[in-house]
Order: sequence, then C-alpha cells, then structure tokens
Amino acid sequence: DNYIDVARAYMSGLEALSARGGSPADVASVASFFISRIDTLIDSKLDEKLTTADRPRERTELQSLKGSVAITNAKLTYQLYKKIATSPRWKELAEKGARTQRLLWASTSTKNPAYSDVRYVEELIGTDTVNTLPQATMDAFRDHGRTRPTIEGGISLAQDTMDLLESSGVSMFDCAEH
Repeated sequence: DNYIDVARAYMSGLEALSARGGSPADVASVASFFISRIDTLIDSKLDEKLTTADRPRERTELQSLKGSVAITNAKLTYQLYKKIATSPRWKELAEKGARTQRLLWASTSTKNPAYSDVRYVEELIGTDTVNTLPQATMDAFRDHGRTRPTIEGGISLAQDTMDLLESSGVSMFDCAEH
C-alpha cells in the first residue's frame, strides 16, 4: 500500500510539473525498500511464535517463512511496478518523456549468518531496479554470486508466502508501519 501511494505521488508530481510547462524528462526517482531489515524484523516475530508453537506442522510453516518475506515482498512489489508502468496514466506521462520510478533495494547485506551472503542480490535482479550494495556484499557477489534475471521467479508462490505469514499471526502491514 505504501509503495502504491509513493508511485501515485510521483505520477501526480510529474503531471503537475507537466501542467506548468515543465518537462517530466528532467525528473528521476526511486522508491526505496530496506530489504534485509524486513527479514530481520519478520524473523524476530517468527522466532517469538516458534517459542510457543507446539504442533510440528506449525513449527515447520513458521520456520519456512524465515528469511523469505523480504524477497517475496520485493517480488510482489515489482509486479505492482510493472502494472503501474503499463497503465494508461503512466503511458501518457511516458509520451511526455517521463522515466519510471525505479525500485531501489537497500540494506541488501545479509544480517543473518545462516543466509547466503548474496541472497538479497541474487534474488532481486531485474529490469529497472537498483541495488545499493555495501562493499563486502559486492565483493562476495563478485566472488560467487550468480547473475541472472530473478525478480520474476517464484511469483506464483509469493502470495502463498504472504498469506501463510498472515495466517501465522504476523502482519506484514503492521511490520511495514515500523
């Protein structure tokens, strides 16, 4: 929801600029997402739930969510980005030279040593995205990372992941409000 609000504000700003005779081609923008911070917060909430989970299936489901929500959220957001970038409203702005508001993946160093040190780079490669890498992550990716378009992979499972998170009692909406 926050991303949609940001994207709409960007388009409204470009429309207002154009209405005043300005050129939308002169504007560049990104919408930033702090990736690993999402997993750090969600994982802590899942760990709390794991302390009281007594059914094996519940424990397995909670465990399966750890370290997956940030990437899932980014992939779903990218799908929203594509819808916006192909909307009639955006097409009208693009005809005036407007550039899309790219998605910027920030905080992409891995905080949890149990996760791959390049997971937030490898899983979020896609057109019109930016990834701000700390030097150690860039060095690790250069050493053993794999370059391939991945942002579109696993979309069919992404909503299932978010639904499972909600049914586990952890609200992405509440976490995003932090």
